Amino acid sequence: MTTSPNLHAGPAQRARRRRHVKDSPSLFPSVPPQRDTEQPAPLPPGPSAELAGIARLAAASPLAEAKRGTEYFLLPVRSILNRCNSDRVPFTWTVNPYRGCEFGCRYCYARYTHEYMELDGAEFERKIYVKQRAGELIGPELDRHCGFQLNSRRLTPEHIAIGTATDPYQPAERDFGAMRAILEQMAEREGLSVSITTKSNQVVRDTELLRRIAARSALFINVTITTLRPRLARLLEPRAPRPDLRLAAVRALRDAGLAVGVFAMPVLPGLTDREADLDAVARAARDAGAQWFAGNVLFLMPSAQKQFLPFIEEKFPKLGRQYRDWYARSGYAPEAYRREIAGRVERLRAKYGLGARPYEPQRLAVPQGCKASQLPLALENASASGLNTIQVPGDGVHEGGQGIPAPFGSVAQSPALRSCACAR
Repeated sequence: MTTSPNLHAGPAQRARRRRHVKDSPSLFPSVPPQRDTEQPAPLPPGPSAELAGIARLAAASPLAEAKRGTEYFLLPVRSILNRCNSDRVPFTWTVNPYRGCEFGCRYCYARYTHEYMELDGAEFERKIYVKQRAGELIGPELDRHCGFQLNSRRLTPEHIAIGTATDPYQPAERDFGAMRAILEQMAEREGLSVSITTKSNQVVRDTELLRRIAARSALFINVTITTLRPRLARLLEPRAPRPDLRLAAVRALRDAGLAVGVFAMPVLPGLTDREADLDAVARAARDAGAQWFAGNVLFLMPSAQKQFLPFIEEKFPKLGRQYRDWYARSGYAPEAYRREIAGRVERLRAKYGLGARPYEPQRLAVPQGCKASQLPLALENASASGLNTIQVPGDGVHEGGQGIPAPFGSVAQSPALRSCACAR
């Protein structure tokens, strides 16, 4: 296999990248930055010997397939679960069956994860790494760590969030099935707390498997819909399913009795942040049967800025300067703008009777004496009593044919909003 020149960057370049990542701000409140805790499998001596860790592993990964302009590599790992050491997120563990994501969302913050493999962030959607033996590995991991199991001493199972960096139902899943292998192992256990976040209607394929998990554990499915405008969605998320297909998936999963909500993430300043646009997404979520609704403002890691800001300047030139002003010094939009969007999302939840994310730690507390097999029922009762509708700060783009959006002040309809913001 011929490897990319990016796989063999020099020591000085690697040092700069390490310093660059270390100094970057943490991820947006939904997904903190995390270095993979996966242990690389032993590799024979070879041309990748000068690399270390996940970069060495990636350099030696065999090419499995190439199509649609994308290369798929088989990544040998020793672990599927990654521990998330942050009190800013509602989960303890993360699972991402794939590194890289073929959906190619212009704004994706997770492009920086390719830099750990000495790859450029621009290759995030062109080089996909499939974690091998995913099901075989995660089963023993779930069994070894007692924190995943509900028992008399632990009333709050440690939450496992799937799809925090890359979409578990991206096109690669049809060919490699890493996500399904993971779910099959979870279906054999009880008392777990699991959430899945995806932009793909492919999740409906696993409906019966998901129902098996939900019968024995707490399962929450988040379907991300940034905008209902199909042309805008195609511009922002080139290979992701259309918004109407995602809404159909919400309805299908709810009809199957599963717990499903909608993420309007990221909220893109000047593009998807208008009251009417967010209202349309929230209303459609409610009509599809969604139980919760959340939205965060765009967060831009430096590697994402290199891709997203030139895209904005090309497609929405009137917004370019405002985006650069906002994100030149920080990956976050101004706090006043973020507060305004959080308030807007809260009002929409109240308007349409939607809850906040139900897997916040305080919402997962189960009454004393509840057995693992009773966890789904306990959560259902908590929801009926209003526990899952506690309002917490949550986390749209202008369709090309509609013309360039108005200046930020008028788009945001607030004197505090003078530019952009985004979060995924």
